[in-house]
Amino acid sequence: MTMRTVLVLGATGGVGGAVTRAMLARGWRVTALARDPARSAKAWGLSDAPDWRSGDAMNRAEVVGAAEGASVIVHAVNPAGYRGWDRLVLPMLDNTLAAARAAGARVVLPGTIYNYDPATASTIDETTPQRPRGRKGAIRVEMERRLAEAAPEVRSLIVRAGDFFGPGAGQSWFAQALAKRPLTRIVNPGTPGVGHAFAFLPDLAEVIARLIELPSDRLLPCERLQFPGHDLSEMGEMVAAIRRASGRPDLPERRFPWGVMRALAPFGGFPHEVMEVRPFWTHPVRLDERRLTELLGDGPCTSLDAAVAAALRP
Repeated sequence: MTMRTVLVLGATGGVGGAVTRAMLARGWRVTALARDPARSAKAWGLSDAPDWRSGDAMNRAEVVGAAEGASVIVHAVNPAGYRGWDRLVLPMLDNTLAAARAAGARVVLPGTIYNYDPATASTIDETTPQRPRGRKGAIRVEMERRLAEAAPEVRSLIVRAGDFFGPGAGQSWFAQALAKRPLTRIVNPGTPGVGHAFAFLPDLAEVIARLIELPSDRLLPCERLQFPGHDLSEMGEMVAAIRRASGRPDLPERRFPWGVMRALAPFGGFPHEVMEVRPFWTHPVRLDERRLTELLGDGPCTSLDAAVAAALRP
């Protein structure tokens, strides 16, 4: 069982939960670290549940203890409520690296496109220079630098994707703007005629699970891969899909209030955070999947309508 055990940090979140379900479906033993295991277990339900372990990703000893016997650590954790992100994210990763060294495990990190400047990096592959425009992007670059520096002692796998959507992706542009519940309107952050990349979480999780199961020598010591997901040519495609999936062809569409956000950004908080990622809604970014296809062949790709329908279910 040692080689079929994975520790998931962030199993209560969108991508962490999706990877947990994918690994359980493939017969892996999944240990999930949670600050309140009883609450997490109740929310998860009884069927196909992970082994909930009490602990905090900020506590190195607890992460190292939870990783004992694991061959993989999925680092999909964020600070509670995303508060203190700039202070806590890197220490969390350092704890994961310490646990991976102790267990001899590979680290899997769900990556983002925020490491790049979309005005100059219209296509992203493994060699694209990482020149972030925002603070969070700079922290993401540092996370990947630490993983690369730790190799080959600690092997790692970074799977980069666009904006998440799907079951469990509550902290996402899809759930908080495009299709916020109750669904009375679509708030579109996109720019007319500009494309955008989305990743349906069950598809992304399946890709990560397949990569985890590859023989170790198939992957580089620090492997960086791009998952293209749904590469929309323009945001009208997503608006139309939401209307079809909801059965409401007349569902009104509103523009995201970027002007208000810009005016309030100097005061910090949410407006400042969203303005950091504004360039990704004004410049299309394509994720180059050639290396991923070389490793896995054709990956899962749920149709946009089916994916949106799944994301809209209660």
